[in-house]
Amino acid sequence: MSVREKLQSAVQTVVVGALTTVERVQTGAAFNPLEKGFAEDPYPQYRKLLEHDPVHRTRLAGGWVLTRYADISRALADSRFMADERKLPDFEKIRQRRIKAANLPDQPATQTMLRLDPPDHTRLRSLVNKAFTPRAVEKLRPRVVEIVDELLDAVAGKGSMDIMETLAYPLPVIVIAELLGVPPEDRDLLKRWSDAIVLSLNPTDGGVEAARKSYYAGQDMLAYIETIAEERRREPRDDLLSALLSAEEEGDRLTIEEVYSTTLLTLVAGHETTTNLIGNGMLALFRNPEQMELLRDDPSLAQRAVEELLRYDSPVQMTGRFVQEEVALDGHTAQPNQQVIMLLGAANHDPAQFTNPEKLDITRDEGSPLSFGHGIHFCLGAPLARLEGQIAIPSLLQRFPDLKLATDKVEWNGALILRGLKALPVTF
Repeated sequence: MSVREKLQSAVQTVVVGALTTVERVQTGAAFNPLEKGFAEDPYPQYRKLLEHDPVHRTRLAGGWVLTRYADISRALADSRFMADERKLPDFEKIRQRRIKAANLPDQPATQTMLRLDPPDHTRLRSLVNKAFTPRAVEKLRPRVVEIVDELLDAVAGKGSMDIMETLAYPLPVIVIAELLGVPPEDRDLLKRWSDAIVLSLNPTDGGVEAARKSYYAGQDMLAYIETIAEERRREPRDDLLSALLSAEEEGDRLTIEEVYSTTLLTLVAGHETTTNLIGNGMLALFRNPEQMELLRDDPSLAQRAVEELLRYDSPVQMTGRFVQEEVALDGHTAQPNQQVIMLLGAANHDPAQFTNPEKLDITRDEGSPLSFGHGIHFCLGAPLARLEGQIAIPSLLQRFPDLKLATDKVEWNGALILRGLKALPVTF
């Protein structure tokens, strides 16, 4: 980090601290992602917001923070909340400022489905859905089992491992690479690009260097996909990239930019969320040994257990929208173009939705968590992430019945949106 970035970071911390102190005095709660300890454990802050100010006016983002399950699920299904920030009146001014600060070429940002609204979103999703059928995902089950077995075989005689390095990182990368039709020797490229692109998703990591790394990783990935796409046009295969290139509805096909943006979304969302599901989920089980023992003794609980682990410490902690027209929010009024931050991690711990939400209970049956979103933007890759979690976590417990956490203090990745661990060392 340069001296300039350090100064900017220090100023940001002071400003955020001052703003949130005022909010805390006014309401007894504040949304402050820079607060010490938040990255390690955001749930105490979530509890305060849920209890004291569930529809929170934040000066930090110039908008609102929603925490309750009912409010967030309604907003995610409400067309008055838009995902495409390009519709904001000052979007171009902000974009140009970011480009200038990072000294980047002036090129339009690629929008994934995640940041599109109807009718663009409707068209793109209807085409991409053809390549993401439940049958296609279920066909992957034997291969996922095989990959998990191979990864665990590699460490079986060592007596120790890092779950993140051994299983949580490589499993989804291998699955996504094979799904897309990427050669095995290029998997490390996908991982490197994904890591760099994710830097731009963290609001507290908005430095110039992070923006530059994210941009150039995206450009490298685009060039790579264009090369692979050209090969698939000449010789289609039974893979996702070929399916995306051939997806058609009433004569309409995906453009190369749309194929790229969908591949990008598949890579980042499919890789990072599954990695964090496995890591966060295993840590939760270590900290709740009776639940770990229950799942080890009864692997048939895998499906319900994964849903509970998704709820308990969600791999995706928050999402955002912008208000298109004036909206009433529980006695408050959100004005057009204001940002609305939706804390999915808080909603998953809402006592109005989940009984005793701070307790991990893998037999829980109280509806679905909001970890994969809701409404038209519900995660396309959710079935695949669930499948991988349902296979990987029970396999670990079955293969290594005496698995023990090898550290008293784990290190988190510091990300606010894609919450996960840097490492999870264990012995067996």
